[in-house]
Amino acid sequence: MAIAQKSHTELNPIQVSLLRLFNRPMSEKETLELKKLLTDYYADKLEEEVNKTVSEKGYTQQDFDKMLNADS
Repeated sequence: MAIAQKSHTELNPIQVSLLRLFNRPMSEKETLELKKLLTDYYADKLEEEVNKTVSEKGYTQQDFDKMLNADS
């Protein structure tokens, strides 16, 4: 199943602020540290959302095992 994605042509205010903030020379180390920081942030947000959904739906380990082993 394909998911339609909206095409964005404008930057939001946060994106503009980040571009201004990082409009300077950066070492490869700094770049990697920033990427890790952002990746960790969004990984935490994803984990929160998954945990919320699992809790709301009442999924158990058995449910996940069934999903994992079900014929596609």
